Amino acid sequence: MGNGSSFDASKSVFLEIEDSVERIVFSLHSSTRDIQELICQAAKVNKFCEITLRNSDGAYVTVSPTIPQNTESNPYIVEIKPATATSLTTLQLTELLSGLATVHNLDQLSSQLVSHSSAATVPTLIDRITILEKRMEKEGLKSVEIEKCKKSIDGIRSQIYEAQKKFIYHSMLSGEHAMIPEIQSSYRRHAVLPHYTKYTLSKETIEYLKQPTFDIWHWEPNEMLSLLEHMYHELGLVKEFNINGVTLKKWLLCIQENYRNNPFHNFRHCFCVTQMMYGMIHLCKLHEHIAKEDIGILITACICHDLDHPGYNNTYQINAKTELAIRYNDISPLENHHCAVAFQILSNPETNIFANCDQETFKRIRTGMTSLILATDMARHGEILEVFKANCKNDGFKLSNEEHLISVGSASCQQHKHQKEVFSIIQL
Repeated sequence: MGNGSSFDASKSVFLEIEDSVERIVFSLHSSTRDIQELICQAAKVNKFCEITLRNSDGAYVTVSPTIPQNTESNPYIVEIKPATATSLTTLQLTELLSGLATVHNLDQLSSQLVSHSSAATVPTLIDRITILEKRMEKEGLKSVEIEKCKKSIDGIRSQIYEAQKKFIYHSMLSGEHAMIPEIQSSYRRHAVLPHYTKYTLSKETIEYLKQPTFDIWHWEPNEMLSLLEHMYHELGLVKEFNINGVTLKKWLLCIQENYRNNPFHNFRHCFCVTQMMYGMIHLCKLHEHIAKEDIGILITACICHDLDHPGYNNTYQINAKTELAIRYNDISPLENHHCAVAFQILSNPETNIFANCDQETFKRIRTGMTSLILATDMARHGEILEVFKANCKNDGFKLSNEEHLISVGSASCQQHKHQKEVFSIIQL
């Protein structure tokens, strides 16, 4: 696109310079002075020389971006007059040098030019212009580097701001605490989430969704949102927790917004883990053995388990002494952060799907979700599997045993890196 645009905005003309035909190309946005300097360059003369163009009929042609195009067989004749004091006076050169030096903060050079201007000749001043141009070029390179640094800093600031803006605090939205007006308005705008298209799911899709072999790669983000919404309706969670339909949509959109665009720990990964749990629920018929409240906790924990993942693991967080590692004392910093973000979202009435639950129920939900999300720390994977094996050692695995179910829930929340082990658990 860039090359095409440049080509469309350029013009070429042919010039006869001392019995030699030369072709110059310039932008339609060039100034007259730019074109004159280009002609001087083609003629290999000083750029302050006077340039005159004539056509084949001897008529003068204006040197400007609107100059008519010609052909190689009919070039413009270039007449060149060397720069003289009459064409470019010493005063003009001195003003030019002094002005440029002042603009670019070259105070020392500026004072020298003014002090010697009276005795300077045109060639001497032209040499000084050349020196000044070189100085300006060096200063310009420094300015480019400074601008690059400024842009990098602005980019980092924007990333930090966007990351912080994702957390929707009820206190900020409701104005319970004093805030800077600009920040408060930005949180309010962020709280107004867009709607997503509600898809009508076919019977084949509904049945396929219940399989652990469901292929997650063929679905767009809006389709994944609709599938997650369907899970809450199909499992009876909307009725169990008296969830408002609009609130459920807003909550899912907010969840999607708070997953970063990481190569792995992104919203599609959230959907993958949740769908695996959904498939396990149906394959093992967990709804026949445990309460819907516990199923709701499992599904919701899966959806929230990697919220705002920065893309670097706990080992990095701890070794780099990041803010998360310091905040959580090197104890599962990422998992603690995911959990905190989940409940920050739920603290906003507009995205609190458990708003209609009583205090005791919400306390159980919070305890269960926290336990499951913290269990996704891979450093605890071996420990959790050992607990599961110990619980099953004597009598074997039993769905009626609450400890066994808790172990399965904890292990399955880690399935995103150990799917084979989860399938072996399912086969039990």
